[in-house]
Amino acid sequence: MMASSTASWSVSDLVQRLKSVVEPVFHTIAVHGECSGVKHHSSGHWYLTLKDEQSQIRAVLFRRDAQALTFPLQDGLHVLVTGRLGVFERDGQTTLYIKTVEPVGVGADKLAREALYRRLAAEGLFRRAPRPLPRIPRRIAVITAATGAARRDIEAVRRTRCPGIPITLIPATVQGPQAVPTLLQALAIVSTTDADVLIIGRGGGATEDLRAFDDEAVVRAIAACPIPVISAVGHEIDTTFSDYAADYRAPTPSAAAELAVPALTDLRQHQADLAHRWTLTWSRHVTQRVERWRRVADHPFFRDPAYLLTPYETRWNVLAERWDRAWQTYSTAHTHRQQLLATRLAALDPTAILARGYAYVTD
Repeated sequence: MMASSTASWSVSDLVQRLKSVVEPVFHTIAVHGECSGVKHHSSGHWYLTLKDEQSQIRAVLFRRDAQALTFPLQDGLHVLVTGRLGVFERDGQTTLYIKTVEPVGVGADKLAREALYRRLAAEGLFRRAPRPLPRIPRRIAVITAATGAARRDIEAVRRTRCPGIPITLIPATVQGPQAVPTLLQALAIVSTTDADVLIIGRGGGATEDLRAFDDEAVVRAIAACPIPVISAVGHEIDTTFSDYAADYRAPTPSAAAELAVPALTDLRQHQADLAHRWTLTWSRHVTQRVERWRRVADHPFFRDPAYLLTPYETRWNVLAERWDRAWQTYSTAHTHRQQLLATRLAALDPTAILARGYAYVTD
């Protein structure tokens, strides 16, 4: 039997040759396909199979790259991935090592939006306690299109409710590719004004027209605004992330203006209520002071000044009486003692014996 002239390869050599050919050529590639067999390991790695109608390839997304993932991978999800192709020496398997993942096809925008909402909500951007609106704003800043209906609606409400409150318009593009940068620029200007409340928004439109107010940078800028923010984006049925980040959400720009601008009639009624309360308070104060002085004037001291001396006079009389009794007791005892001493002294007197007839002879 003739020996074959074909050169033989060891398995290791073959895998190494395959590795040297495949990896340099497919060092950076982009692949789109459907996720299948997705597994999220406790280590943080994602393991899956990327497939289409005819073929499939094993893929892995390591934890360091998965940290940038804004949505969970799941079976049936169509994605566009970038990465590199590698050959695993141990089993010769070709593996796609993924660096980035983007959803594509139907539902990709919705998926990305939901992932962004979860991430921002987890940071607490949507759970801040609303800051109180000023009763009478010093100035209202408005961020909207300079020629849009939202601006006219806000100014019309201001003229009707309280025309004396000034409005500073900070114009911005509210849809299209220039919307996000102009909105960010306008939000940065707010801190340089003397406004103490901000209205940001636009009129209604298609869902894609409102996407600038879902942008992460815009949402963060609204949350960081130094003054209370009223979001009025679209109509009542429209909801954007800016609505969640703002202190208050209004269904329309007109409703936002009604929140920010007090009604002049309400202010006048409030002023009348304050004046009435002040009158009642002052009247009560005067009545209390008059009653207090009346009680002071009715005090017995003012009717009879000797009233204050009566307790001291009584006490003096009591003390004088006690002194007299004490002196009388002391005097009686002293006199009795003197008499007793005189009697004893007389009994000891030697001349008293002679007085009774006795003689004292010395010679």
